[in-house]
Amino acid sequence: MMNKYRLNRFLLSGALWLLTLTAVLAQGVRGRITDAATKAAIPGATIVVVNTNIGATTDANGDYTLKVNPGSYSLRVSFVGYQTQTVTVNVSGNETADVALSETTASLSEVVVTGTRSAGRVKTESPVPVDIISVQQLTTQAPQNNLNQILNMVAPSFTSNTTTVADGTDHIDPAQLRGLGPDQVLVLLNGKRRHTSSLVNVNGTPGRGSVGTDLNAIPAFAIDRIEVLRDGAAAQYGSDAIAGIINVKMKEATGKLALSVYGGGNFSKGSNNFKGGMDGGNVQVDANYGVRIGKAGFINLTGSAQMRNSTSRAMPNTASLLNRYNAIEYRTLQAGGNVNTLPNSIDAIKKGALGVTYFDAATQASIAGASSLTDLRTILSTDVTDNELAARGLTRSDFNMRVGQSNLQSIQFFANSAIPINDKHEFYAFGGYGRRTGDAAGFFRTPNQARAYTGIFINGFLPEIHSEIIDGSFAAGFRGKLGSFNYDLSNTFGSNTFNYGVENTVNATLLDKSPTVFKAGGLNFKQNTINLDLSRKFDVMAGLNLAFGAEGRFESYRIKAGDENSWARYDVNGNVITTSTQVAPSDFFGNARPGGAQVFPGFRPENEAATKDANRQSMALYADGELDVTNRWLVEGAVRFENYSDFGSTTNFKLATRYKLTDNINIRGAASTGFRAPSLAQIYFNSTSTQFVGGVPFEVGTFSNASRPAELLGIPKLKQEESRSISAGFTAKIPGANLTITADGYFVAIKDRVVLTDQFARPSGTVTGSALVLQQLFDQANATAATFFSNAIDTQSKGIDLVISHRAVLGGGASLRSDLAGTVSQTEQVGDIKASKILADNGQINRYYSESSKIYLQQAVPRVKFNLSNTLTLNKFDFFLRNVYFGKVTDPNTVDVNGDGIIGAIVVNGQAVENEHPVWGARVITDLSIGYQITPIVKLVVGANNIFDIYPDKNYGPVSAKRPTGVDASGNIVYSAAASTVDLSNSNQFVYSRNTSQFGQNGRFLFARLNFTF
Repeated sequence: MMNKYRLNRFLLSGALWLLTLTAVLAQGVRGRITDAATKAAIPGATIVVVNTNIGATTDANGDYTLKVNPGSYSLRVSFVGYQTQTVTVNVSGNETADVALSETTASLSEVVVTGTRSAGRVKTESPVPVDIISVQQLTTQAPQNNLNQILNMVAPSFTSNTTTVADGTDHIDPAQLRGLGPDQVLVLLNGKRRHTSSLVNVNGTPGRGSVGTDLNAIPAFAIDRIEVLRDGAAAQYGSDAIAGIINVKMKEATGKLALSVYGGGNFSKGSNNFKGGMDGGNVQVDANYGVRIGKAGFINLTGSAQMRNSTSRAMPNTASLLNRYNAIEYRTLQAGGNVNTLPNSIDAIKKGALGVTYFDAATQASIAGASSLTDLRTILSTDVTDNELAARGLTRSDFNMRVGQSNLQSIQFFANSAIPINDKHEFYAFGGYGRRTGDAAGFFRTPNQARAYTGIFINGFLPEIHSEIIDGSFAAGFRGKLGSFNYDLSNTFGSNTFNYGVENTVNATLLDKSPTVFKAGGLNFKQNTINLDLSRKFDVMAGLNLAFGAEGRFESYRIKAGDENSWARYDVNGNVITTSTQVAPSDFFGNARPGGAQVFPGFRPENEAATKDANRQSMALYADGELDVTNRWLVEGAVRFENYSDFGSTTNFKLATRYKLTDNINIRGAASTGFRAPSLAQIYFNSTSTQFVGGVPFEVGTFSNASRPAELLGIPKLKQEESRSISAGFTAKIPGANLTITADGYFVAIKDRVVLTDQFARPSGTVTGSALVLQQLFDQANATAATFFSNAIDTQSKGIDLVISHRAVLGGGASLRSDLAGTVSQTEQVGDIKASKILADNGQINRYYSESSKIYLQQAVPRVKFNLSNTLTLNKFDFFLRNVYFGKVTDPNTVDVNGDGIIGAIVVNGQAVENEHPVWGARVITDLSIGYQITPIVKLVVGANNIFDIYPDKNYGPVSAKRPTGVDASGNIVYSAAASTVDLSNSNQFVYSRNTSQFGQNGRFLFARLNFTF
């Protein structure tokens, strides 16, 4: 592994050296852009070489530099609030071209290409809402440096947060748009479909059961801007675009070498398990350079390397950690005895007990007088945590979990290019490669647990999941004009691999022969997409653009089995258990030891075999048109037919319109149908283990939707989700104030939504009727407990999005940009659960869509979110201030929140279901940064994310309350006679909820960034 990192560092260093050399050899133009009236410099002005992809922006002094070859060029210079100017310059060496701009009352409008196959439209005149996010600007100003977190803080309708103690989801953050699922938003890279992750989120996090796109696989430094289309677009782009589209536009600039060195950490009251100081150290180096090819071609290259440390947010562990037997084990080990044979030796146990000085005389006497292991088990089960910790020189904090963000190391290379063939055709290609490794910890295995093995880890252990994520993509094609038609023929390939390693752990059934490092297998998803797009403009009415095309997509999904010792359960002789006659090892107290690597048992060969045919093909035809009926009225329409090899065909449409009430006020609306094909991971993912019941092997776990158990239990094969959506809104510009306002409301109904069920159980004991039928079906399936993916529910989502933008040139070299954006949304299940009759007849319908699943879907992410961003540029300084309001969220767990002594419940399908959930209150997170242009090529930025060190509400510790046990004949909920204790903090480890959070739990992050522009 170290050799791989050395090679990666060598490649990155070589790439940076080549980029620098190329920059030095180029010639060009430099100059200053000023206000014609005041002569003040204009920072942030845009300079573009006409008919090329070469461009630059002015720095804090109004200065710019362009690298071009000798020749004659036209430069177009623009800035908000000023008239655009075009000047001609002849380059023979290093030339100077200063330009003075005059103010205008018209505001420079941003043009969008997402959602239209025409030449692009001003975003305020689009018939559907589109946000434009300048990632290039944010990567030099904002504290965040990965794409998920940049979008989470900028786009109110977008939600993504790092999770903790959630297996693979610790390493790939689920992202959502408009409160819908991570797999209900389509991601495009340069307008081409991006492949999804191979990871399916099966743990307790928002987005449970979904397969999203790994946005962090794209380095933010390679991105120019992002267009977020907040409207259904499946009729235009195909599957997944129910919530909308995120179109990532890569950089195309040439003649400029940009470098960024970023470092920071969490300087927070919660750092290092609330001891203070710093944790979560983060260092990142980025480089970008573009080379011009001919007069209009370019190659833009980006390299990125990152190293991020973990954070820890746990308090001292309050659980029972050590018992009397553990104390004897420790003394035996200190005396040179054999801990591995100790559980079966009465004499060795009695001898070891003599070394435990805090055992009182009565305890020593009872141990000495014991005549059997059974007697000793009764005596030695007593908790002695505090005494034993003192004897070992340890504290309860030494048994803390690692609750917080995971460790991460990343290296990425991306390229974007376009090369003209002649004046009508060009070849283009883009793509990248990235490798991320990380490690996140699970639950601490304490010495008094059977799943720990003190023969290897005398003080227990904190197991770690080590991930390796390899993501690669490549797209290439030709575009141009064929007669009167514009064409684009392309092929796009993407692959995502997620490999699991497990370290600092054991397979407890291997006892002292267990390794501590395991290869647990992995996941892989591949996608290849072929597109042909044609479009043509017609002189009809005020203008007509027609587009049509075809798409072929080929996908595969595979599970790779782990090593045998990562998943197997062994008998006392070290053989894999395959029959009920084999005896598994137990701990001293007779508790059976679980098989497989602790924290993440590996995938089995059976899991791998179930995906050997996990392939799919789809073919699509589409047509869309945009008609300007008049200069004020625009109408758009689209229709798309797709056929999938595994579930059939679907046809979808979209109608949209925009009408200009005045030159500056527009009303708009859209209606569409859409769909999402179930992912191959949702169809084929499976992770099972074997248990013996009455001498017969049975499977337990998540079964694939295509499996025999799914068929026997009446779980239908997955089909597409179908959506209907409408939206309406308005846009307004006030040119005199440089103010833009957009507001849009939406409604999305989704039918046959795919969910990951809770666990269905085999009826036990002697049963009759439908229970007997279900028992027999489970027996035929060789299963005792099963989880499936199923099209189980229908949902409705509605909301309102608001965006207000203001630009101002204040004079004296100062300019101010302010943006207020917000969203209010709601998602809820409607109609009945679509359940298998046999499971419903046996009272298991609520396990299709449980109370916790409902909370994850409907209330675990903020439904109200606003952000206010301000960027002030003043000569060599720029100031960035952002406040983000995260609305309240609901935790999927239940506890006695109101203190009335019971955990509240409701009756659902004849069963008592707890529904008293903690609600974590709203918070405002403030980001601040200050930039200073030290020289024309060096800029320093310092600042903070969450500068006021805000944390979520604290979790609930131990709470005693009565819990519901059932429903009586009158339909009233029956509660237990005695109270039981619920501890959502897991013995002080989850100080804040691990199941949901608006903005994470890392606290204040301070950073510094050096930007170099050559």
